Order: sequence, then structure tokens, then C-alpha cells
Amino acid sequence: MIAGLALIAGVVLGLVLQPTVPAVLEPYLPIAVIAALDALFGGLRAKLDGIFDDKQFVVSFVSNVVVAAFIVFLGDQLGVGSQLSVSVVVVLGVRIFGNVAAIRRHLFRA
Repeated sequence: MIAGLALIAGVVLGLVLQPTVPAVLEPYLPIAVIAALDALFGGLRAKLDGIFDDKQFVVSFVSNVVVAAFIVFLGDQLGVGSQLSVSVVVVLGVRIFGNVAAIRRHLFRA
């Protein structure tokens, strides 16, 4: 309940305040969102499977975002930032679709 209210409050604040992302952090925002979505769908899948652990979810959420941002940062430093960004999106995308498929199977028994 608290998490849902916090989510709604965050969305409303984001729409009202319209924060801007510094130009230095712009390459990392899409990757962070994809990593956060991966953790979110993984948590939802775990909840439906009855094995959800809130500590593990928080650690997964934070570590996914940090590791994905670090990989993109490392790619930028090596001069191959776009290639590593694509690889992060592909890997996390595969995980997201796998979790969504498991959620669909659980919900629709299909």
C-alpha cells in the first residue's frame, strides 16, 4: 500500500515539477529505466510465484541500475558506448520478456 502511494506521489510530483536531467546523465537514463523495469517485472514474477523477498527486490533494483550504468560508463570511456548500451538493452530486454511471459503464464494459465 505504501509503495503504491509512493509511486503515485512520485508520478504526480514528476508531472508537476517537470525535472530536467543534466546533459551528462542523459545517456544513462534510458539504461537505468530498462534496468529498473527488469527488476520490477522480476519482483512481480517472484510475487506471483510466492517467493518474493523485499530485501532481495531492493538489492536487485539498485544493483541492476548501478551495473547497467557502469557498463554504459565504461563503454563511453572506451569509445564504444553505443555498442555497450545496445548490449545492455538486449540482455535486459530478454530478461524482461522472459519475466513477462512467466507472468502471463501464471495469470492466464497459458
